[in-house]
Amino acid sequence: MDIPTQLEKLEKRVQTIENRNKKVEFDKAWETSTFRRILIAFFTYFIIALFFTVIKIEKPLINAIVPTLGFLLSTLSIPFFKNLWMKLKNPPSLQKN
Repeated sequence: MDIPTQLEKLEKRVQTIENRNKKVEFDKAWETSTFRRILIAFFTYFIIALFFTVIKIEKPLINAIVPTLGFLLSTLSIPFFKNLWMKLKNPPSLQKN
């Protein structure tokens, strides 16, 4: 195989990898976005309030706040524990030279 053909194949592979990396970065941005957390909290609150209403719990709209806040607090603490876990594991491939 000649060098120009090999270079074209290599450039195509690099472009494919770069496109994949952009998609992964975009997905990661969504996963960690404040908008996503607020959206999930809203749906969590709505579903729990509806459930509490159906099972006739007193003050369902107020009582639905507690599990929703629990969710929000858990999403805020997860990055801290993820970083702590990563420091404890510290795989050699992620160590700085």
